[in-house]
Amino acid sequence: MAIFQVRQAATGAILWTGGAENEQQALDAMAREAGYTDFSALPEAVRGSGTKVDRLNLG
Repeated sequence: MAIFQVRQAATGAILWTGGAENEQQALDAMAREAGYTDFSALPEAVRGSGTKVDRLNLG
């Protein structure tokens, strides 16, 4: 498992940081913490504004 950080592309605001196996799982975990079933369930206004997923190298 790796540590990922999800940011809003336009502003750089950090939306979520945590452990996941890959970028898609990181997006889904971010959405679940926000109360949605997965990333595809987020409103289009949120998904459409763009997200950036970075794998953090902490070692």
